[in-house]
Amino acid sequence: MTSHSPAMSVPSSTDSAIGERAPKPLTVGRQSTGTLIGLWFIVVGPFLALAAAVPMVWGWGISWADLAIAVLLYNISGFGVTIGFHRYFTHGGFKAKRWLRVSLAVAGSLAVQGSVIQWVADHRRHHAFSDREGDPHSPWRYGTSFGALVKGMFHAHVGWMFNRELSNQERFAPDLVADKDIRRVDALFPLIFAVSLLAPTVAGWLFTMTWQGALTGFIWGGLIRIGLLLHTTWAINSVCHVYGERPFATRDGDKASNFWPLALLSMGESWHNLHHSDPTCARHGVMRGQIDTSARLIWVFEKFGWAYDVRWPNRERLGKKMSAGQEKLRR
Repeated sequence: MTSHSPAMSVPSSTDSAIGERAPKPLTVGRQSTGTLIGLWFIVVGPFLALAAAVPMVWGWGISWADLAIAVLLYNISGFGVTIGFHRYFTHGGFKAKRWLRVSLAVAGSLAVQGSVIQWVADHRRHHAFSDREGDPHSPWRYGTSFGALVKGMFHAHVGWMFNRELSNQERFAPDLVADKDIRRVDALFPLIFAVSLLAPTVAGWLFTMTWQGALTGFIWGGLIRIGLLLHTTWAINSVCHVYGERPFATRDGDKASNFWPLALLSMGESWHNLHHSDPTCARHGVMRGQIDTSARLIWVFEKFGWAYDVRWPNRERLGKKMSAGQEKLRR
């Protein structure tokens, strides 16, 4: 079976990975009305579901079936984003067998954070211009005052997705645009979106053979699970660029930070300072006690031979980056 490797992070100042010609524009086109309706649904829907779930828990309780469905789908879709969309497709932290790369693309799409190619294009653009002009979701966009930061945090968390031009896929994700398998998964995103809501509903019905089980499966395994994962991912964009520790050196202006309270829910993504210091590293939690379940699962994939050429942390390189980071703090 053929295996492939995605392109590395897009360079910040040049497009050398794309060619010597003049760089293509950062953005192209605007979101469709249908996309905006879908965005409103995934932003508002989970809150409505949570409001509906409170009296249900009071009257019916929450079943083990509901919890099992929600936890299983949270992990499948969550690892699809953290390992697939992020560490593999965006940054090339490892290489993968063809079946694994397609599976990761589908699993990440179940998180309903957008189609795989657009997600990667947005994220590579973020790294190319982190916390500078051109970054699609910097919390420092409006300034450093309290009011500006509150506005910026909202923008970085969720506001950036509305009323915006689309990151140029041809510039930031040409490798995925040229990949037939990934283009198919990308085109199937609306169907995968529907499956992500339908699957827990059907599972709830199969567990209980009641409409009540189907409804609670939809609420807990569908909307609330999607909402929790979305806000965890969005918090990496907002919280992890404002609060936390910065032991490793990053580019000037890049404020990516480590925020430990999100480590478990984010599957290791909240060790964000190391990630911005060494984007292609397959492990983000590199210090003692830093939980990184995504890195652990990549290790399992490697042991089975499904993933290879994994870019594990290099002690010497990390030492230099940490020393540079401490020197930067002393200035």
